[in-house]
Amino acid sequence: MKPSAHIRIAWARLREQVIPRVRRIRLKHIKHLLRLLLVLFILMAIRPPYVLVVPDPPQQVTTTNPIAGVHTRLTDEVEGWKIQRTLRMVRQMGTPWVVEYFPWPYIEPEEDQFAWGHSDVVIKVAENQGLTVIARLGWVPGWARPEESEGKAGQATTLTYLTPERYDEFADFVADFVARYRGRVNHVIIWNEPNLSFEWGYRPVDPQGYADLLRQVYPRAHAANPDVVVLAGALAPTLEPEGSAAGMSDLVYLNRLYEAGAAPYFDALAVHAYGQTSPPEEPPARDAINFRRVELLRDSMLAYGDVEKPVYVTEAGWNDHPRWTGAVSPAQRIEYTIGAYEWARNRWPWCEAVVMWAFRYPAPTYSYQDNYAFVTTDFEPRVIYLEVQEYTGNAP
Repeated sequence: MKPSAHIRIAWARLREQVIPRVRRIRLKHIKHLLRLLLVLFILMAIRPPYVLVVPDPPQQVTTTNPIAGVHTRLTDEVEGWKIQRTLRMVRQMGTPWVVEYFPWPYIEPEEDQFAWGHSDVVIKVAENQGLTVIARLGWVPGWARPEESEGKAGQATTLTYLTPERYDEFADFVADFVARYRGRVNHVIIWNEPNLSFEWGYRPVDPQGYADLLRQVYPRAHAANPDVVVLAGALAPTLEPEGSAAGMSDLVYLNRLYEAGAAPYFDALAVHAYGQTSPPEEPPARDAINFRRVELLRDSMLAYGDVEKPVYVTEAGWNDHPRWTGAVSPAQRIEYTIGAYEWARNRWPWCEAVVMWAFRYPAPTYSYQDNYAFVTTDFEPRVIYLEVQEYTGNAP
């Protein structure tokens, strides 16, 4: 057979068998691609619509109690309209003070690489609503933490693990924050509940170590903004005995802080004052956790000559969960919350703010914690919101 005959036969087979198959494969791929495009179009069509956030006209808070506040918990709130609605409702409740958390890892996830977008939005909206922000600063990004805890090979360190070698970097972050929001945020809390092991990197608590941290941070913060109020402590009320692995009594810790020479390195003391099941007027006692335990901390300040420094209650409150042993009834929670605002306003001239935990969570916790909230995650005001709103003179 001639070569040309072989070619003709091969071409005939190619046309009859191979080319139709290739066409079918291509058509199959095209159909698959069209299906994917259709699914993508449907998903795009049903996605939540973009919400244009239009700032309110500049607002002011109307209130009968200028020291009342709430902790807003916007740290993990993503959508701008939810941030605005949250802070608008805070203003409408008549509580001019808010505490908000600004974690170091969120803002400086990589060394010298900053992401200010979220904090810019929160502070801009709070300012627009006429609210005074107390910024809580803490946690440690991965790049600033050791990979392993000392003496525990293979165990990762936690977000609360700050070594003395990194105090300088944390002080830099505080100075950057204070400088960026100078004149807009004039109160910063340095760390949170350092008298608890959980908040000190699951290590033994260390008043001297915390005093050293304040010594690094304080001059940097004031160089960035001479008017900034540096709050120390945010001490957790606890009855842990000496040597406890869980923490140290807030009363003992504060004394140790003064003994470590921390007094020149903070402008005010931040404390937490949860009432548990007691009314706000219950007298303080060293062996009890109640709202007026703050007065014992104030006594320590006076004993060490810190007469002029104010106190800020940056977390407080009662819980009304129906199945938690540490809770009270909804009616008691309302009475105790308003009673605490009134007690501080009338009897604590050294107290600048009483900030209740917590206004609203971005998502439900499905635990007793949800019953600290004033507003549900979908912005439904709970009865306590309405009662505080009436107390401050803002009822519709």
